[in-house]
Amino acid sequence: MAVYLNSCISLPINLTDNDFQDLIQKIKDWTIMHGGGMRSKTQFSNDSLTVVPFTLLPSVFPRAEFQKAIAIQPALNELTHRVSNDHEFLFSCLEKTIEVDEFTRNLFKLYETVRNEGFTQRLSLGMLRSDIMQEKEASGDCIKQVEMNTIASGFGWLGIVSGDIHRFVLQQMGLLDKLCVLPKNNALQGLSSAIIKAWELFNEKDSVILVIIEDQSMNICDQRFHEFEITRQKPELHVIRKTLTQISNEANLSNSKDLIVQGKKVAVVYYRAGYSPDHYHGEAEWSARLLIERSTAIKCPNIQYHLAGTKKVQQALATPGTLERFVKDVKKAAEIRTVFTGLYALDLDENGEKAVKMALDAPERFVLKPQREGGGNNLYGEDIRHKLMSCMNSKERSAWILMDKINPPVQQNYLIRPNQDFKKNSTLYDVVSELGIFGTILCDGDNIIINEQVGHMMRTKLTSCNEGGVHAGNGVLDSPFLIDDYPKNIM
Repeated sequence: MAVYLNSCISLPINLTDNDFQDLIQKIKDWTIMHGGGMRSKTQFSNDSLTVVPFTLLPSVFPRAEFQKAIAIQPALNELTHRVSNDHEFLFSCLEKTIEVDEFTRNLFKLYETVRNEGFTQRLSLGMLRSDIMQEKEASGDCIKQVEMNTIASGFGWLGIVSGDIHRFVLQQMGLLDKLCVLPKNNALQGLSSAIIKAWELFNEKDSVILVIIEDQSMNICDQRFHEFEITRQKPELHVIRKTLTQISNEANLSNSKDLIVQGKKVAVVYYRAGYSPDHYHGEAEWSARLLIERSTAIKCPNIQYHLAGTKKVQQALATPGTLERFVKDVKKAAEIRTVFTGLYALDLDENGEKAVKMALDAPERFVLKPQREGGGNNLYGEDIRHKLMSCMNSKERSAWILMDKINPPVQQNYLIRPNQDFKKNSTLYDVVSELGIFGTILCDGDNIIINEQVGHMMRTKLTSCNEGGVHAGNGVLDSPFLIDDYPKNIM
């Protein structure tokens, strides 16, 4: 039996049903024993893990496009930094959105408050993830950016685990000569090193790292392995985990605006929460976020970086001539523009009316996006038409953007999920994939100290599924199987 990952590439699986079932169970055991776990959403417990969902086989990805995504990441890092420090541009992008979107308005109000008071920390740390998909075009597949994540850019650890799962699978199947096709991935080490470098620049030996977490951390392995890697690289460095609610009750600022938690000065604040309205139960959590922003701690991200990652900013950067405001190198700007897909504002003006008409005429061609992170927020198909019809003459539509729907190549794979019977484990599904490239950028004002691409992750979902979030239960972990072209058979 051969599994065709796409129309040309196949891998042999010469196993009986019993042997195949045994293989899947072995791989699930290997996965959870090597850090591939999450907490259950339905039966949450701090003392138990369930195996993270994953594809049995890696997904094909063109090597040239993978290398292109890696090569362009530092330019995207720098672009994000430049945008974050341009107040006029941020305001022009978001001024209509903050009139109708309470969450974005609260973020921008916080930004204006600390800007007017004077930023207390020149150092900024960005741990970013640029999500991309292949676009099927007549000339061949090319990469297009889905979005840039500037806060809580997860799966640094689970991206590594995904590749390790597939190395184990290929080894168990006797395909040792294919191991070299899976690219190396140092995301965890690179992301953790950036936090450590920021801590060193803060230059307080007894200071700590503060990680802001959700009330219930489902994605616990991905979070904790960052903490463990920081400790491995820098054993003397202490990491504290707190929710925004806990910060509101326990933290304070010293006279010199140092952030004090558990009697320790905080050098770096790393947000793994704070990107969703659900993380702010009331005024206490917003006060905690403001307390952090007012402090001397290095924030990852600071409020400027958070705003630079909003969908309205992404859409504005795609308009003709805007990118050149931040990227003076004409060649580099052209390279960045090649990965942008079509993005359209929905403001109550002539251009907005044109975008609305496009969406109403052919909603299947687009994705409607609000100013939210974390998955499960976008609208597709007829839902786009219904939403736009409901706010046709309202400022509410300015809080959304319209994006061309990317059409990646369809592949086939087995999707392995926790508590799933053998029939579903052994069913081949049509799937599409999304690749995330991690980047780190550490700056002192306009001076760039570190700007690197540090690793990758991949998620895969059913072709019938619009959203691909692993945490949300739609996507599964995957890793890229790099090919130079599309030969008839790689065996």
